[in-house]
Amino acid sequence: MTVNPGHFPRSEEALPDDRFLDREESWLRFNQRVLELAEDPGLPLLERVRFLSIFASNLDEFFMVRVAGLARRMATGLAVQSASGRQPREVLERTASLAHALMLRHAACFRGEIRPALGEEHIEILRWDELAETEQERLRRLFRDRIYPVLTPLVVDSAHPFPYISGLSLNLAVIVRDPETEATMFARVKVPPLLPRFIEASPDRFTPLEDVIAAHLGQLFSGMEVVEHHAFRVTRNQDLEIDDDISEGLLQALERELLRRRFGPVVRLEVEDTISEGVLDLLTTELAIDEGQIYRVGGPLDLAGLAAIADLDRPELKYPPFVPSKEAIAEDASIFGAIRERDVLVHHPYDSFTTSVQRLVEDAAADPRVLAIKQTLYRTSGDSPIVDALIDAAEAGKQVVVVVELKARFDERANIAWARKLEHAGCHVVYGFVGLKTHCKLALVVRQDADGVLRRYCHIGTGNYHPKTARLYEDFGLLTADPRVGEDVSALFNHLTGYSRQNSYQRLLVAPNSLRSGLVQRIEREADNHRAGLPARVRIKCNSLVDEVVVDALYRASQAGVPVDVWVRGICALRPGVPGLSEGIRVRSVLGRFLEHSRVFAFENGGEPEVWIGSADLMHRNLDRRVEALVAVTDRAQRADLVELLDLAMDDGTRSWWLAGDGAWTRPEPAEGTAPLDIQSHLVRSRRWRTVDA
Repeated sequence: MTVNPGHFPRSEEALPDDRFLDREESWLRFNQRVLELAEDPGLPLLERVRFLSIFASNLDEFFMVRVAGLARRMATGLAVQSASGRQPREVLERTASLAHALMLRHAACFRGEIRPALGEEHIEILRWDELAETEQERLRRLFRDRIYPVLTPLVVDSAHPFPYISGLSLNLAVIVRDPETEATMFARVKVPPLLPRFIEASPDRFTPLEDVIAAHLGQLFSGMEVVEHHAFRVTRNQDLEIDDDISEGLLQALERELLRRRFGPVVRLEVEDTISEGVLDLLTTELAIDEGQIYRVGGPLDLAGLAAIADLDRPELKYPPFVPSKEAIAEDASIFGAIRERDVLVHHPYDSFTTSVQRLVEDAAADPRVLAIKQTLYRTSGDSPIVDALIDAAEAGKQVVVVVELKARFDERANIAWARKLEHAGCHVVYGFVGLKTHCKLALVVRQDADGVLRRYCHIGTGNYHPKTARLYEDFGLLTADPRVGEDVSALFNHLTGYSRQNSYQRLLVAPNSLRSGLVQRIEREADNHRAGLPARVRIKCNSLVDEVVVDALYRASQAGVPVDVWVRGICALRPGVPGLSEGIRVRSVLGRFLEHSRVFAFENGGEPEVWIGSADLMHRNLDRRVEALVAVTDRAQRADLVELLDLAMDDGTRSWWLAGDGAWTRPEPAEGTAPLDIQSHLVRSRRWRTVDA
């Protein structure tokens, strides 16, 4: 860094140009941490298999969105120097180099560690030649009955052009020879995506689907000689580009773009390292890619399919079973009475989503005293009880308003289906603002209580209304009947569904108008408090920290002497521990059984901590191009417990990764004779870790 360790710049002085880490590299370092979990022999074996699968699917999305987006901007001349100071081509080259190294490491982990370890547990993933004759015979029958009918070999010759290769499809490149003319031809066979990735040859013995197809290529090319065959896979640009034209229905525009997205340009070609140069040259030419987009790895490809192996019924090879607590709201109590009595803070998956958030919507749908329900939906499950409850409420004559975000990445088709289902049931479905994604997590229930008072019951959360992911994602939610929150949430829904210009709220911070400025003002207040000799500290928990304005505010707070703790899951552009710039900042990351997903912002505030939870990450898209909401937690005990949790995550004795100023992440080993605290296991054991003011 270029900062003088003995000099602390005043707030109006320029900060060093090289103060930001590259976001693309930071994301790859996050996925490297996922891979390190797969490499960790201390984890249950099938959980390591699952992390291998997660790594692969994460990397697919990274190429489809981030790499593809950068390549598209470069092609159109719109790419600019990144905040880290790197030119676009340098970012792309460094990204490709690191991604290739990680893919090789991923393949080596599977072949050198996971596959042998599975074999020791009598779960085997075998190539065709390793199968017993009886197993091969069984798979021959399977091929004839279930696989052969859906295969379509496509030959390339003067009359047949090179076929379109769909994104993320697994394929076989086949060279066949005509024994009469000695002419050779290229053919492509697509591996059917709806069949299992790994075919069970016999109980707990599996082989890749492409191996089964390759063993029967003679049947597909009858009378021809199969010279060679190789698996390959392409990744295409699958980011959505919607022209936000008010004159056109967003639903129809999105459906058209989903069709167009299938034909995006290729950004990655994966091939097994045994591929011949001749076949690789042909693929490279026909797909119009360069050497930097080719990724040679040891087979099999597409290890995202290992999720099915991780799902095997072998509980002794998985995390111990865990049942969420149902104590947040007593099962025999009225949920409305419980929320009227006090704010309820729930922490998923440790607290049951079903008996708290889902119950609020379901009870509201069935309660004759409820007049209206308003809800935002960003992502939900295919069999969502939340959606079913909203439909029941509408059919019962209640006013139901649902703000559906159609452009929730990779959930677009599901959200279109749910939007239409809700509309057909009589719900008022709104698609939010043109140019802004509606990402806030809000539910509002309007109820005429027995005392005749019309009250508003609200839920403001950090995660989606998704019952399945609520068992896997770590999130907070606040259930409250505070009239101030009710007024705020009502005003925000009016803003989402109408043309309200509401910009100020009582217990909410809302993006894009007040969230960034509200956080920066509070960070600056901590610096002022420190200068005045008052207690000062900033604690943040988020998925990503990229926004330069917020990062700079944290740097200046650190320069003023304010301790800053950042608990981040994924991307972090901030350089911690740099003399003169950020030596008072620590950045830690926790990955494990549950996906850390909540966003919490705590400010010491002179000894009376102020704590906020909500939907917003510290990224440009969240603060500028999304509707996000944070809510202030006002219960003293709940605030104290949230601060205690943040401190526990940052404790040196807690198992975590630590970020250095150069962007490297390390996972310190515990001192001899000590065992690090796994914070997620700790919360599972404690189950109810909060107290509530009487």
